[in-house]
Amino acid sequence: MKHDYQLTAVARTALGKGASRRLRRANERVAAIIYGGSAEPQPIAIDKPAFYKALEEEAFFSSIVNIDVDGKKEQVVIRDLQRHPYKELITHADFMRVDATHELTITVPLHFAGEDECKGVREQDGVLHVLANDVEVSCLPADLPEYLEVNVAALELGNTLHLSDIPMPKGVTIVALTHGEDHDTGIVTVTHPDTGTDDADGEGEPSTDVQRTAADNGGEGDKV
Repeated sequence: MKHDYQLTAVARTALGKGASRRLRRANERVAAIIYGGSAEPQPIAIDKPAFYKALEEEAFFSSIVNIDVDGKKEQVVIRDLQRHPYKELITHADFMRVDATHELTITVPLHFAGEDECKGVREQDGVLHVLANDVEVSCLPADLPEYLEVNVAALELGNTLHLSDIPMPKGVTIVALTHGEDHDTGIVTVTHPDTGTDDADGEGEPSTDVQRTAADNGGEGDKV
């Protein structure tokens, strides 16, 4: 399901560290900037409650966001967040304008389905290792997926799924694969419980985000 994110902002004319501190003390808006396209960069201040609520959702980071700046509509994607060094505060956000006629490059999350039925775990006493949690794609804004789903139910012990195994929506390209077969890295593998990921094309140490064993019987792991 596509999410429809709507944010409200005002143009920011007072710039500099002092202005940013005053904005944070008021605790009503977050300093940000919109850049890209043919227009000049636009400093803005986003209404804080709606922005913080949107940040709680994974889909926000891979979706087209509509920002109303003093009545003018902008379509953007989020590019960067700056956080306070020790408080749970966003101090600044960067947004990039999108053009319906031009492809954009953005990172989208990977969702793994069929973990409870994974053959290599349930029948072969293996451990499921997630090697990548997201992937960089290129597409037109209208084709942007919120996530890419990979089914691991049939994955057997000793086998690895790679970037090229991800089912891709029409019009969406994985950026790494445009650089050649050498960039077709592993994204998920099943190994023996007492081994690392040496069989996964030398991908390095296994991720701890998701690990499954027959004894776990498919309990949920942590998600980044």
